[in-house]
Amino acid sequence: MNNKPIIGVMPLWDGEKQSVWIHSGYIDGVIKAGGAPVLLPLTEEDEAFCRALEICDGILITGGQDVSPALYGESPKSGKADACPLRDRLEAHAVKAALERDLPLLGICRGLQFLNVALGGTLCQDIPSEVPSPLVHLHTPPEAPVTHDVIIEAGTPLAALLQQQRIHVNSFHHQSVKALSPMLRCMAHATDGVPEAAYMPDRQFIWGVQWHPEMSFRTDENSLKIFEAFVASAKNKDE
Repeated sequence: MNNKPIIGVMPLWDGEKQSVWIHSGYIDGVIKAGGAPVLLPLTEEDEAFCRALEICDGILITGGQDVSPALYGESPKSGKADACPLRDRLEAHAVKAALERDLPLLGICRGLQFLNVALGGTLCQDIPSEVPSPLVHLHTPPEAPVTHDVIIEAGTPLAALLQQQRIHVNSFHHQSVKALSPMLRCMAHATDGVPEAAYMPDRQFIWGVQWHPEMSFRTDENSLKIFEAFVASAKNKDE
């Protein structure tokens, strides 16, 4: 039991209910991969959040609200951003901790987007209006979930892990990476060119994926492998 790495999981925020919540797939995916997940506090007390990070062997940044456009020098193109400034601020601490301590970090959906912005990249605020493409990235309930293919870049850690050039993924986002941070390298892209995964080459494991492996790891081997690689990296960081 003592060798299970502690994975700090960033919770989601429900502004309407003024409550913290988490999709069970994030927790279950970490557990299935051999980790011990703990929910990080979504708090105005930065010191308390950073203290919680100190016990973590890895950090999982989850999906959720849009990243504030102000962080990459833009105004909301729709007039108002569906952002959570508190998450933006705390996740900046999480990325800083990952860099300073070489902690494994996995960003999912918003997690990839925030990682890119925190490292100097920018975002496409609305794919349908900014990316001319017939490819749909976001479904509207009660429609069936959207899925599409992504092309994996040769020579990347994702290619080495999955041993595939093309995979089928779920898709639940209307924003995406626009200008990739110079500190990151693309690992996969959609057929319309939208970046779908990235990593930091000079770190043991700082990855982001645009799709949602926490929703599919129970039935999709590729999704589980991503969780397993992340948790294994957290387990091995001090070995």
